[in-house]
Amino acid sequence: MTKRKPEYKPLLFTTTMRNPERIKDFLTVLKNYDGKILTNSIILEIVKELIKSGFYETVYMKKNSNIKNKLTMVETLTEEELEQIIKNSPQEHKEAGFDKGWPSRFDTWYRLAKELGFVYYEFGKPIEFSKTGLMLVDIKHPEFEQQVFLNAFVKYQRNNPFKRVLNENAPLILLLQVIKKLNEDKRYNGKGITLKEVPIVLCWKDNDSEALYTQIVKIREEYRYNPSGEVILDVCDKQTGGRHSSNKDKTILQEYPDEFLRKMRLTGLITIRGFGKFIDLNSKEINKTNYAIEKYSNYKKFSTERKYFEYMSSIDAELISPEIERPINIEIERKLLVKWAEHYKWGKIKEELITLSTNKSSKDLTLRLIPGPLRLEFLVTLAIVVKYPKVNVKPNYISDDEGLPSSHAPGGKPDIECEELRKYILVEVTLLTGTAQTIREMPAIARHLKEKIQQKNRAISLFISPIVYEDSVLFSEFIKHTYKRKIFPVSIPEFVSNLEKTKKLYIE
Repeated sequence: MTKRKPEYKPLLFTTTMRNPERIKDFLTVLKNYDGKILTNSIILEIVKELIKSGFYETVYMKKNSNIKNKLTMVETLTEEELEQIIKNSPQEHKEAGFDKGWPSRFDTWYRLAKELGFVYYEFGKPIEFSKTGLMLVDIKHPEFEQQVFLNAFVKYQRNNPFKRVLNENAPLILLLQVIKKLNEDKRYNGKGITLKEVPIVLCWKDNDSEALYTQIVKIREEYRYNPSGEVILDVCDKQTGGRHSSNKDKTILQEYPDEFLRKMRLTGLITIRGFGKFIDLNSKEINKTNYAIEKYSNYKKFSTERKYFEYMSSIDAELISPEIERPINIEIERKLLVKWAEHYKWGKIKEELITLSTNKSSKDLTLRLIPGPLRLEFLVTLAIVVKYPKVNVKPNYISDDEGLPSSHAPGGKPDIECEELRKYILVEVTLLTGTAQTIREMPAIARHLKEKIQQKNRAISLFISPIVYEDSVLFSEFIKHTYKRKIFPVSIPEFVSNLEKTKKLYIE
């Protein structure tokens, strides 16, 4: 078979792992096979674990009433049911180096993680997790996530051995450079780049940030901040040599930019301004931004996948280091929370919470760029601020200079702490359902509650998820009867209803 010649293309990291959290979830399952020889039988074991954990769902699963009912009730699938799903869900898929079907589907799932330097695999050889890959799946240190993605994306090259494209740049560095140039231009009030201009970055041929800046200025001089889609597409077409038949207008103008910005926000270097209209540099991380531009603007090229993987997985000590407690200006953070609460108001917050609980996508320009789990922490915080204005609400996620969450709380801390009259409610949230919910969340919740009570505080825990898994309820009952500590698991709809009808966070 003749290989297709490389072309200039708009940037798309993956069609399968658009939600960055999926990368982490899928790697969590794969970690159990670290060091094992990758065979078709091992791949099928991994597929079963992904299905059983609720991380992957096939069309057959949705159509089979028995399995659908089990999924609705968040019940564990049996080995026989898993075999049945695999047999009745043929994967018409073929990737180089893997057999057609589920083996090729495996490669599609994990290829981006390989490209980012998290795990290396070849069929018939041991699965190898890198140090950064192991840090990413370290459930005791969720704050490592931001550092690991930053370490990877500052190095990421468009024309790397895993890709066959002609575009030659480091996309995050190119984005940071052009934003910096626009902010230095006094005509534009330091707002950054508009959401409408981002597609041009994704289609840009080379690493000439000055030419990219000049192109954006030219568009602004003629159309200010509101060029039509056709204007942007014409510029993109000149970069890529014409529209690709598979790239529809909406794909280039909205879907690709959304996917790109979700991943770039994982680095903590960029923020969202103007309620979703502008992408700008996060002033809290400006030192890391300047360091990244200085070190990674010029980069070495690699001829083999293995050499590129070793480069991507190498640790830059300036970007990955033990988390130091960041100073927080409580007054400023509170004002930012109030700003967002007043912007969205209860009706919108409620709508977005229900949207998350049903696994649908947000249409809000700002919220859709925040990964689901962090978005849930943010929305629950805003809900409490709106409904309990006198309660001291302290979210522990790391936020950018707009008050938007950019990374999970450091390990050892609850997601949100509420205090009123020396009584504490530790609010813990997750989008996980099924067995993964209990295994990954409940022990940490119990530990956080124990530590707060040992500090001679009156405290209880509120655990919020889309659907409360039955084992999580059993776990909370065990903690209550054995240690006299109260954990209240509630679904997102129940949490919303409690706030709306009973004016309470939880009902005993």
